[in-house]
Parts: sequence; structure tokens; C-alpha cells
Amino acid sequence: MTSQVSNPADQQRAPGSPAKEVRRLERVIIRFAGDSGDGMQLTGDRFTSETASFGNDLSTLPNFPAEIRAPAGTLPGVSSFQLHFADHDILTPGDAPDVLVAMNPAALKANLPDLPRGAEIIVNTDEFTKRAMAKVGYAASPLEDGSLEAYRVHPVPLTTLTIEALKDSGLARRDAERAKNMFALGLLSWMYHRPTEGTESFLRKKFAKRPEVAEANVTAFRAGWNFGETTEDFAVSYEVAPASTAFPAGTYRNISGNLALSYGLIAASRQADLPLYLGSYPITPASDILHELSRHKNFGVRTFQAEDEIAGIGAALGAAFGGALAVTTTSGPGVALKSETIGLAVSLELPLLIVDIQRGGPSTGLPTKTEQADLLQAMYGRNGEAPVPIVAPATPGDCFDAALDAARIALTYRTPVFLLSDGYLANGSEPWRIPEPDELPDLRVQFASGPNHTTEDGTEVFWPYKRDPQTLARPWAVPGTPGLEHRIGGIEKQDGTGNISYDPGNHDFMVRTRQAKVDGIEVPDAVVDDPTGDARLLVLGWGSTYGPITAAVRRLRAAGEKVAQTHLRHVNPFPGNLGEVLGRYDKVVVPEMNLGQLATLLRARYLVDARSYTQVRGLPFKAEQLATVLKEAIDG
Repeated sequence: MTSQVSNPADQQRAPGSPAKEVRRLERVIIRFAGDSGDGMQLTGDRFTSETASFGNDLSTLPNFPAEIRAPAGTLPGVSSFQLHFADHDILTPGDAPDVLVAMNPAALKANLPDLPRGAEIIVNTDEFTKRAMAKVGYAASPLEDGSLEAYRVHPVPLTTLTIEALKDSGLARRDAERAKNMFALGLLSWMYHRPTEGTESFLRKKFAKRPEVAEANVTAFRAGWNFGETTEDFAVSYEVAPASTAFPAGTYRNISGNLALSYGLIAASRQADLPLYLGSYPITPASDILHELSRHKNFGVRTFQAEDEIAGIGAALGAAFGGALAVTTTSGPGVALKSETIGLAVSLELPLLIVDIQRGGPSTGLPTKTEQADLLQAMYGRNGEAPVPIVAPATPGDCFDAALDAARIALTYRTPVFLLSDGYLANGSEPWRIPEPDELPDLRVQFASGPNHTTEDGTEVFWPYKRDPQTLARPWAVPGTPGLEHRIGGIEKQDGTGNISYDPGNHDFMVRTRQAKVDGIEVPDAVVDDPTGDARLLVLGWGSTYGPITAAVRRLRAAGEKVAQTHLRHVNPFPGNLGEVLGRYDKVVVPEMNLGQLATLLRARYLVDARSYTQVRGLPFKAEQLATVLKEAIDG
């Protein structure tokens, strides 16, 4: 079909019409909000992709209902996508939106408490019917009763304008209405001078099998851009320059945590020269890893969608026995089901990655909301003494490096390893520098190839539990290798021979040896950021709290306060210098999205008065919130 709306790139201002004002901003926080069927995640993703291609630093926070299709027009059904982009280095999706795009009354009511005075609200007036407003408790229209006087409100009939733009498209009215999110995206793209070519190309590719739908979405997108250019209600547009000084030289792309983690697993398998095997059962918010890895058979990746969590990890452990880099992905409820097999992996001493994308609990809890409350489960959630190393990425892009690090530990020390990400990292995104191949670690391992022990009578035999004196790792013997047949199973093994053993002394030795192996894992020392060297307060975090903590620390330092910061990637074992670091400071504050699990471990291990600051709201910390808490700790 032929578009009835001009291309934004070719838009010409009418002769004699005044040029609209363009204001330069350092940063902007935008939130798109509507029903879960309004396409807010797609809209946010596209705006993010164009912002990344423009060169801004960015951070995102998708937020969507747990229900697959929540009741339309209700508060529980609101889906939102927040994007913070800037001309400088940023760390969080932002505390409060500068701009809210509200597609219906529920979206406005659910998000209004987060808006500061003076924020802009672009609202779809077509959805503010009496029935829709009554559904969320509005007795009168907030667009008319003066309750929004503190904000700059732009009433826009998005649905009507979209249908009018598509009147010649041949689509039914209901189908045309669905493109209103692209109209909104076009309007915001005009407001903030975002590129348009990438979105148009994306739409044509996404709907390649339905070209009439593709062209309708492109038309709606262009109509939104042209509406911003021509309407008098939007007298100002804004420019946020590329963050040219925020990034080291290199090739960048926008990446989410789950995608970065998937790429990290593939890179680890290539660097180890091993096939990658994923045994998994779909669970929010980890399923994207299964989806992504299933696309990469050309890299030797094999994915198995099992009938349940137990089968998924059982298959993965079998693949580890067979000589693969084995992975299982899940969230907290799945970890509970996998616990017996994780204990078996500890006993068998085989490399296995357990990727836990944490979410709100307990039980089913908050499937689409973030939390970092599985730390103690990862540490102790198995019967018996079954120590497992724990690695926790700090940012979406860091999930790539954390996957490589977890694979290094698993392969070197022949042990299962927990990789603790969470929903905030998994679904959030940021610019990521694509590493050069020579920057990646060499993870190649040597399989056992022959006898490794000589008996008293001089016979050469294979002992499956004869250990490397440096790493305490046992040999990795691939099944089918002549002469290396050996018994595996969950019953305690005899040191060296691997035979079944009920000897009390042997059991004590094996338990202590497995613990010593984990305790002896080489991890980097904790790095302390203390510019003045005389701060009295240390703020210590782990995992996804890195962004909010660092942003809060920057605010305090800008105000003249002295505060030190360190962040843990390795939670088991702890960095070797952590005790000395904790001892340098009068006060230690540990912000966590749980009820103080890391603080509990620190107190028990180092006997320090680590003070918890906790939150379990299903949302990440806000920088201002943490800055206030840390200032009180400094002054207290």
C-alpha cells in the first residue's frame, strides 16, 4: 500500500511557519504505560533501540503484570516501560519520570504517584470514558477536575488520530486501533529527535508475512511524528546529545541482561571448546535464555525443554557427565525443585551452571517483579553439607562477563556454580561494548585420557576421585573412554577410588575436602572506591543493587560527603581481602532487595556490625532513597 503520510525525514515546514523551539537537555526519563495489550513493551523497546543507535547512555525498567492477560482497563493490568537516557554516564532507569505517556485511565492512576511536579503527561483522551474511569475509581475525569494542575498535560486523542491516519489502509477499525502505540512512539520520536529509519525497518521485518499490517504501523508511526511537528500543543522539542565521553572506544549495542547472559554462555562454550547444553523448563523471568539459546545451533548449542524442573537439571547433569558445558536456567521456585540434583552434582563433582533469575517470592510470589532473596537458598538450600560457589552480575551487560566467570569456576574446580541474576537485570537493558575475541579468557580443559594412579603392586589404574593438588578438582573422564569406567551416584564415595563408602572418617574427609575446594576458589580481591581515603562509612552491595547504590554515592559525594563503596560479584567464596576491607570502616551499610541475607552472612563470617537497609517491593531501589539513608548513616 502507499502511505498517506509523509516520511518524517522528508517533512518540510510550510512556508512562513515559525520554527519550533528546540531545548537541549542532559537527560530525560520517559515512561510508557497502558494495558498489557497496548504494546508498551514493544514501544519502549523500539524507543530504546533508536536511543542506543543515537549514542546516548541509557538504562531501562520494563514492568508488566504477572497475568498473561490481565483484565483490560484495570490497575493490575497496567504494563509500563521506563527509559532513562542521557548525554553522560548513567546507572539507573531513573527515580521519577519526566514524561508519562498514559494510554488509559488505569495507566494514569497507577503511575501518577511517581511523577514529580511539572512533569509532562501525554494522555490518550479517547480512553477516558465514564466506564473506563469508573473501573479504576475516578468519579470525575482527572483531565477536567483540576487534579492535574501540577503537571503539563497534553491531551491527545491517540486512537482517533490513528484510525484517521489509517482510514485508507484497508484494515478493520479494531486492527487499526492497535497501531496507536506506534502513533505515540512517532510523537515521542519527534519530541526527542530520535532516529526513525530503524523502527520502520523493524516493523516491516516483524510483519513481513502481513505487509498491510507492517505498512499500517509505519503509517501510524509517521503520523505521530508529523502530529508533533504540526500541532500547536507541542511547541517545544528536545535534544539529548550522544554520550560521546561516557564510553571507551569500541562497537556498542543495546543489550538486556538475559540476552547478555545467553551470549556469555555461548562465548564460554566456544572458549572452552565444549558443546553447550541447556536443560531447562520455562519459568518467568528466565525463559528468554532458553528462547535465545535455541536459536544458536550453529554454535554447537543444544537446548532441551524438559517436562519439569527436575528433568531439566537431570538432563543438564547428564550432559556434564558426558563432557558438555552444561547449564540449567530457572527462578527461585525452580531452584527448590532442583535442589536434590544440585546436591548430586556436588557429590559427583561435575561442572554445572545453575542460572537463577530471581523474582519475588515465596512460592509463586511475584513472577514478573524483581527481588534478590534467593541468596541463602543458593548458599544452603540443600540437604547435608553441599557448598556451591555463587556469582552475581551487577548490570545487564555484566551478565555476559559473569557467565564467563561462572563457567571458569565450574570447569576449573569441577563444581556446580550458581549464577544469581534477577528480573531487573534480566529485562533491563543498557549499552554494551562488544568484546574482541582476544579479550575473552581461555577456558579449555583437559579430559582424563588414561590411568592416573599406580597401586602397591605396580598396576596402573584410573581413580576418579584423585584430586589436583592446587584446585582439589577431580578428573573429568568422558564416558566411553577405554579404561576410565567408573561408578557415579549420590551415595558417598571413597576418596580416590570413588567406590561406595560408609566409613565415618572418609565421609568427614570428603565433606571437608569439598568445602575446602570451594573455599579455595581464586576470585579477585574486593575493590574499594574511596576517593579521599578517609571515609568512615562503607556501603556494600551485591548483584543488581550496583546501579542505585553507585548513583546514590555520586549524589552524596557531589554534596561534599565522604563515603566509600564496594560491590561483590563473588558471594561464595567471598574475596580474600573482604574482612580487612570491612575492618577499615566505622559503619557498614548493606542495601538489599531482601530482608538482609548478605548482611547476615557478613555478620556471621566477619563479626562486623553490618547494617541492613532492605526493600522487597518488587522494584529496584531509587537513588534518592538510598542517598537519604546513607546520609543519615553518615550523620548518625
